[in-house]
Amino acid sequence: MSTSRHIILKHIFINNIKYIGLKFQSDKILNNLIKELPSIKWSEEFHMYCILNNKENLNAIFNLFRGVAWINTNYFFEKSNAKQLNEEFDISWFKKRAKVKKYKYCPESYLTKLEVKKYANNTVKTYVTCFEKFINYFYSKEIDHLNENDVRDYLIYLVQNKSSNSYINQSINAIKFYYEIVLGLPNRFYTIERPRKEKKLPIVLSKQEVKQLILVTKNRKHKCIIALLYSSGLRRSELINLKIQDIDSKRMVIKVNDTKGNKDRYTLLANSILDDLRAYYRIYTPKIYLFEGHKGGKYSSSSIANIITNASKKAKINKKITPHTLRHSFATHLLENGTDLRYIQVLLGHNSTKTTEIYTHVATNNFNSIKNPLDL
Repeated sequence: MSTSRHIILKHIFINNIKYIGLKFQSDKILNNLIKELPSIKWSEEFHMYCILNNKENLNAIFNLFRGVAWINTNYFFEKSNAKQLNEEFDISWFKKRAKVKKYKYCPESYLTKLEVKKYANNTVKTYVTCFEKFINYFYSKEIDHLNENDVRDYLIYLVQNKSSNSYINQSINAIKFYYEIVLGLPNRFYTIERPRKEKKLPIVLSKQEVKQLILVTKNRKHKCIIALLYSSGLRRSELINLKIQDIDSKRMVIKVNDTKGNKDRYTLLANSILDDLRAYYRIYTPKIYLFEGHKGGKYSSSSIANIITNASKKAKINKKITPHTLRHSFATHLLENGTDLRYIQVLLGHNSTKTTEIYTHVATNNFNSIKNPLDL
């Protein structure tokens, strides 16, 4: 086979009909061969040849170019990068919303596909919210008739309204999910440009600031939540899903179940919070989850965020602090204390050390050996 010839297969949509797009550099052999495909035609809109999307035509493409050109299907076959979590699918917030006139709501098929794909509840809420904003921007148009130009116009609108790069990327993912996964058109919007990923360093508290957060929190339950988020490097969702039996005081570890990527892991349990945890357990007597709401069941995500916000105000810490800030601080302080990066990776549950390496940019222990030129 000639390694210089390759054809990229694309999903394209013309007049609401599915086509297979064939993109390749002009070549005498390919130009002549492609005309042998049944009902092949040139698309001025997409600048490529196209053929009706069905199994027979797909097989015909592979048979025709076998031994002549490499068929690149990376943009054609569906591939999901979703990080799945084994948690109960919850769309009660969607059903409880008050219905508003002249507002398009997310199709049921969208929600069903998110459930089948086992997307995390937080991701579901983000996708639905972003997608609804998109389809309401084009309120007068049928959503199945929207095309790449419409998506690009919407993204320009987001940029002009100073939406963050993160939000724009989330919007692209939410839009692509409907057209490529729900409607079965993988990589339809392959030419949509994404904003460059921002490389912002995480906000990190000092050890003194963390201790102050815990000190000013008088509610025993709230104090345990803050202390565990920091001392075990837990994500907020992981803390919410902790069960009583996950706390192993004999081995001084915490078992974290069904984290990102469907992995279990162990992390540290600090000696200094054991007394508070035991006192909390005696007072609140949780039944299943370590932290439960007033009516039982999992503690709410928003309540944890409020605990951190209130504690930071009381501690007079002038930084934008979230529950994840405590996880960042945990990792950074371990690194500053000389803990090997690979151990930190395991404790945090990162798939790669590349993710963990960001903390090398915020750790300041090596700065102590550098003499500031102003002090010389």
